[in-house]
Amino acid sequence: RLAGRSLRCAGRVEVKHEGRWGTVCSYGWDTKGAAVVCRQLGCGSPVEIYWNAEFGRGPDPIWLSAVSCQGTEKDLSECSHEEWGKHFCGHGWDSGVICSSKESARFRLVNGSTVCSGRVQIEVEGTWGALCDSGWDISDAHVLCHQLNCGFAESIPAGGHFGRGAGPVWRDTFHCDGTETNLEQCPVMALGVSPCSPDNTAGVFCSGPSGSLRLVHGGNRCEGRVELLLHGTWSRVLDDQWDLNDASVVCRQLQCGEAERAYNPPKPERGTGPVGLRRVQCAGKETHLALCNTSLHAAVPAGIAEDVGVVCSAGFLLGAGSRRVRLVHRTGHCAGRVEIYHNGTWGTICDDSWDLLDANVVCHQLGCGVAVNFTSSAHYGEGSGQIWLDDVNCSGNEAALWECPARPWGQHNCRHKQDAGVICS
Repeated sequence: RLAGRSLRCAGRVEVKHEGRWGTVCSYGWDTKGAAVVCRQLGCGSPVEIYWNAEFGRGPDPIWLSAVSCQGTEKDLSECSHEEWGKHFCGHGWDSGVICSSKESARFRLVNGSTVCSGRVQIEVEGTWGALCDSGWDISDAHVLCHQLNCGFAESIPAGGHFGRGAGPVWRDTFHCDGTETNLEQCPVMALGVSPCSPDNTAGVFCSGPSGSLRLVHGGNRCEGRVELLLHGTWSRVLDDQWDLNDASVVCRQLQCGEAERAYNPPKPERGTGPVGLRRVQCAGKETHLALCNTSLHAAVPAGIAEDVGVVCSAGFLLGAGSRRVRLVHRTGHCAGRVEIYHNGTWGTICDDSWDLLDANVVCHQLGCGVAVNFTSSAHYGEGSGQIWLDDVNCSGNEAALWECPARPWGQHNCRHKQDAGVICS
């Protein structure tokens, strides 16, 4: 598999032996070995090869070293190499490759009763194939439904519900948290064609495109700024009297429990796209926002209406005890201001003592390779709300930023003009 990147055909080379995934030492690593890996994963041919853990340091063990391929083998294990686990390397020498099919995969749903339900298919190298359901979960399904303009995932049926399909069965494993806008943003392990049975393929029932809602920029799918799908475009909902009655309808429609909070998002989280609805007035018992007394954008003057957001009770269950990290105001997926989700609120990191080791932990945690640089003094703009961490002092080996030594949560002597950021490889 290829790990450490959100693209299925680029990353750190890992092999599975005796039930454990491990890395490949770059001693002897060349284009012939990379060609075997790209072909084995259905990813074309190698474009670039890497020798120095450019996609991040992998987990123990280091399984292979001195790999020597002819370039025609069907499997990397067929190439000559040292004994399994025998090497003189550290993970700083982990091998990597970018294959020619590094572009985003295409997704579709087939054999369902509507355009928003069916068996999940991925197009790789011009060939459509099914997705094995072994790693498929509801968070992945939520992201795909949003990506296909099909609302949110209502359920994921047992494998084979939508029938057997022709063609390959891909065993890519996505690791979405449900807040991404498309599957390409989720960390993915590309495992190539698998022995997965055509009877065990992933599927989903999405809520459907008509008047669908979603919540964005929250800690999970049950909190965030409200967007409505109109005519195939996700549009903003604006209101100057947004309250719990309105929020209750949103939470009910999204099957997210009861409304805990109705709010107007701070400036950095406001939308910039088209406006779908203004001045929503709900009694609180409606099943869909479209059933409330609402006005289309063209019918109401701009006024002072603002974007609206909700926090639903199911969001506390989805994120209970959880912390997340994200990059915002980014120039790419892997660069931006660092923010942590803690105690139900996103907050920033103060740049006191912020350095490359701290940035490296963030990059590894997000599957963004290694830190190329770290930024200070709100390089990516000032955040708002909480400043969660100060005096962060990572060793660089931590699995998550909150494992690093730092002041207690929320204790700092900073302002948002000191917000920290990262640039990952």
